[in-house]
This record gives sequence, C-alpha cells and structure tokens, in this order.
Amino acid sequence: MSDVPDGPTSPPAGAEPAPSSAPGTVRPGGRTARVRAAVLDAAGDVLAEAGFEGLDLTDIARRAGVGKTTVYRRWGTPAALAADLLEDMAAQSLPRTRAGSLAEDLRANARLVVKTLTDPRQGRLFRALIAASLCDPQTAEALHRFYAVRIEAWAGCVTDAIARGEVPEGTDARAVISAVSAPLYYSLLNTGEPLDEAAADRAADAALAAAAAGVYRAPAPRTGTDA
Repeated sequence: MSDVPDGPTSPPAGAEPAPSSAPGTVRPGGRTARVRAAVLDAAGDVLAEAGFEGLDLTDIARRAGVGKTTVYRRWGTPAALAADLLEDMAAQSLPRTRAGSLAEDLRANARLVVKTLTDPRQGRLFRALIAASLCDPQTAEALHRFYAVRIEAWAGCVTDAIARGEVPEGTDARAVISAVSAPLYYSLLNTGEPLDEAAADRAADAALAAAAAGVYRAPAPRTGTDA
C-alpha cells in the first residue's frame, strides 16, 4: 500500500525510546519533532529529484535548515534516513475505507495506490525507494515493513467481508490486499502501461473475483498420516 500524504508531518509528542533505538527512530515532541519533520521532508524531495544516490546528509541538513552534526548524529547514513522516512510515511498514511462492500473497499484501495504512484513527487519518491531496496538491505527491510503496515491496515476490509459472507471463510486477508496493488506496481515498474482509475478498478475487481472463488483461502490443516 502506498496511500501516503505528500510529505511527512510532525509526530505526536511521546516518551523518548531507550538509547538503543536505531538511528532516526527517536520521536519526542517539540524541537526534535520539528527537526525530524524538516529533515524527512527534505529527504523526500531529494529522493524524488535525484534518487537514492543523491541522498547526501550534508545536503539534507542544508535543505532542512538544521545542523549537519544533528543529521549525522541522529541518522548516520542515507539508508537510515530513508528507513525513517518510510516509517513516517507508514504512520501518516490514510486509513482504510469502510464502504460496506468489499468491491468498493478494494476499489478505494487501488485508486489510492494509483493516486500515489502517479503523483509527481510521490511516484518518483517510491521509484527511488524501490530501486534503493534492491541494493541496500536496510532500505529493503524498511520498505518491507512499510508495506506490511499498510497491508495490515487494509486487511480489515477483507475480514469484514468474510463476516458478511462476501468471500469464503478462511480467506487470507493480507493476500487479497497484496493482490490488489501487485498488478499496479507491475505496470509501474515493468510494462509502463497507463496507471489510471480504470487500471485501479480492474486490479480491484480481479482480486475480488479471485477471493470470491476461494483462490486465497488458506489450505485446510491435514489430519492423520499418509498411507
């Protein structure tokens, strides 16, 4: 899932994590929160403009208007900064819809994905992060966490649909949500086919048809022993 706002926003005030937290994960309020928001906003701009290879911490500090030492001490590496940006994007993502039918919920999900991937800034930003994840393990792990958070957030629309009898008991909710966005990312990264509302609706409808047919049902546990 990629339904994120145009840029990071300041997180709510909270207790500071233990000193063993990874770089970029300390999230108290006040000035520290403002610094984090400014740095992440600058990092998103650079990723959209120049890709991961353009993510230089000294340049980020200049763009954000904060001290270079602060950026190096808190994040340390471009990969840690990209990882924190992804965590912030996941936290600030829009909540799932509750349209009352799985068809409408999945279409809403697909349209949000398309809206993000075709946004002039966010689309380029995601391309940069995906490209970085292929060669940087820390960015890859952060990207995996981002999508896990977004899939979990939308899985509820499938579990609601199971309760309504729209799809079979035992349907893997996360697999259905993943199936919605998979063809959209394939178009973005491989085929170059247009990403528009029609493409979003086709992806959602295909995932719904497969789910209704039982394609995403978890296999029943085996009993007894083989002969």
